[in-house]
Amino acid sequence: MAEIIVKFDDKVIERIVTEKKRLSIGRTKDNDIVLENRGVSRKHALIEFNDKAAIVIDNESLNGTFVNNRKITEEVLRDDDIITIGKYSLIYHSETSQEHDTSADFDGTMILNTKRQKKLLENDRMEKEIVSKYGGSVLLGEENAEFSEFKLDRDVVTIGKAKFVHIKAKGFWISAIQAKIAKENSCHVLTNLGKKGKTLVNGEPVTMCNLKNGDLITVGRTTFKYVEGTK
Repeated sequence: MAEIIVKFDDKVIERIVTEKKRLSIGRTKDNDIVLENRGVSRKHALIEFNDKAAIVIDNESLNGTFVNNRKITEEVLRDDDIITIGKYSLIYHSETSQEHDTSADFDGTMILNTKRQKKLLENDRMEKEIVSKYGGSVLLGEENAEFSEFKLDRDVVTIGKAKFVHIKAKGFWISAIQAKIAKENSCHVLTNLGKKGKTLVNGEPVTMCNLKNGDLITVGRTTFKYVEGTK
């Protein structure tokens, strides 16, 4: 059974476990997932399930629906994808792994003008321009990187401190080849090859990790942002 974890300000407010074929998301109480905030449209989005996949569909909402920080119209969901609607985050799990404050039910949807919403829209615009420019997925140099943009156009990209790696990373304790990014089917997979604990995604050490748009990859003291191209 699929599970949706609903968060508000990083606090879990609801867990939905369902076998339904469709979940409606919106501000009004006739939705399956009710997000009581004026930044959420009455009928904001849908999640549709079939035997092979789950698809989130934006219902022409005023403030938009985002998956992994990218504005979408329709998107196939993968495990741990994060759907952002207004100030809420909905984390999707394909299989199953409380009480919250209520607010007044307003008649109209308020246009969000928060710094967070502006940043989401600006990042979405910038990332789409980068993907269009390179025609695929890209790493952005965030901290201690030797480049600003690196196109992931090889089957395997190596990261480390050796002279022959594709991407140089800084850090005295990292290995010659500390990590690799490999294309597997439609996904990029990051694998730690060197010293344990020196390859991180979003601050957490990883052994192997399917990358999602917006993930921050840290190897030693160097950080990159993963911008996903078209699937």
